[in-house]
Amino acid sequence: MENFGYFFMGWLDPSLLAWTAIGTFAGIYIGAIPGLSVTMAASILISFTFTWDVNDALALIAGVYMGGVYGGSRTAILLNIPGAPSAVATALDGYPLAQRGEAGPAIGLSTVMSVIGGFVGILALAVAAPVISQFALMFAPRDYLLIAIIGILLVGSLASNSLAKGIFAASLGIVIGLVGMDPMTAQARFTFGEFSLMGGISYVAAMIGFFGVAEVLYQLRTFDLPAIKQKVGNIIPKWSLIRKYLPLSLQSSAIGVTIGALPGTGGDIAALLAYDQAKRTVKNPSRPFGEGAYEGLVAPESANNAAVGGAYVPMLTLGIPGDAVTAIIIGALYIHGLKPGPLLMVETPHLFWFIVGNLVLANIFLLIFGLSGIKLFSKIVEMPKGIILPLIVVLSVVGTFAVQNSVTDVYWMLAFGILGYFLKVYGFPVAPVILGIILGPLMDVSYRRAMISARDDVMIFAGEFFTSPLSLILTLSLIAIVVGQTPLWARLRGRKAAATS
Repeated sequence: MENFGYFFMGWLDPSLLAWTAIGTFAGIYIGAIPGLSVTMAASILISFTFTWDVNDALALIAGVYMGGVYGGSRTAILLNIPGAPSAVATALDGYPLAQRGEAGPAIGLSTVMSVIGGFVGILALAVAAPVISQFALMFAPRDYLLIAIIGILLVGSLASNSLAKGIFAASLGIVIGLVGMDPMTAQARFTFGEFSLMGGISYVAAMIGFFGVAEVLYQLRTFDLPAIKQKVGNIIPKWSLIRKYLPLSLQSSAIGVTIGALPGTGGDIAALLAYDQAKRTVKNPSRPFGEGAYEGLVAPESANNAAVGGAYVPMLTLGIPGDAVTAIIIGALYIHGLKPGPLLMVETPHLFWFIVGNLVLANIFLLIFGLSGIKLFSKIVEMPKGIILPLIVVLSVVGTFAVQNSVTDVYWMLAFGILGYFLKVYGFPVAPVILGIILGPLMDVSYRRAMISARDDVMIFAGEFFTSPLSLILTLSLIAIVVGQTPLWARLRGRKAAATS
């Protein structure tokens, strides 16, 4: 009964209620601006909360985190510029929906599904935190390697026509992601003697360039076409539509919670895995995936917000951050004299239930703020291209520069925009490039740690993929994904479908 009091502490205190609401509102609109990520917002805001009461600080951070993960979907849908990496998968079907004039319903549905995913993640945090944290501890470096490879192979789903083009794009992303200092030896890699490349290439610059500037250049090919009027009359989705997609949302939320609980992963990988799972399992989508399927919105938006609750699990129970934002929150807890880890729930149980209650409250505010302002946001894509395209370029430059105050990042962003334009022209998908940039370093570090644990013996390294039950399941999944994307398997499925019809 005492835990209920801690749970509703943030609901009954006007100041805590206000900080949660302010954090959620700020997170939504900061997350919607390319380059201003939720990680940046959390790090900046925490610097202001060092002298605050710990409850006020945690209330603000919970709101920023929940709102920021969702906020990236708005510009992904309206402008094909994901505000955050977790919205990359959302853009695949969200932007085609906006091009069809359905930006309002798309944002409304993504908001509701994000809230559902958020509640699933919070429920998992409240009920199954110890179980999920123990499951996360089972993952060895080789398992992270397998997850990263599976993520790279998802380019078969992200690439609409050609698996080869998708793998090429992902490989390009891996090379870009490995530029800079080696994380294990501190040696320069792919820098060609340029000191400015020692810190690597900003994935934000790459993301904005490949999605934002490349789209602007591509839109110049159809500059004279009139803007599409958006349907914003029915912003709140009908209950029948929510009920129809609820099973997919719950399935994707489960993926989000699981991936979010794995240290070092996060909502971006969860969203891509959920999108791929939906593409494989949904038999009759509303439209083909990549052409404005509502299922392509439901899956990633449910997963990336569910990953928020999942990321809190290892942070609170093990003291291990689930993603970059929870790493910042751990720093804030230490500054306020708290020690996240196994003893946190024993020594300060009120803090755990206070955090859970604030996440629920932030999720409610997410629904309120997420369904407001959509009509104004939708007007963005109705602006004449002579106004909106230069505006996108300006926002892209400002957003890229704001990350590290680096003009070099702006140059990289423009270069990636030009490269992305030619990739689009010749039919290469750009989403796998971003996926490669994100997963490439994870593959690199996981492989080398796995080899170190195997004492650099290739036979031991290979054998461990089949001796560990978890590694075996992931290995078989990897094989199934590879086989499932071959032309031979497609022909066999076609023959089977013809035989049953």
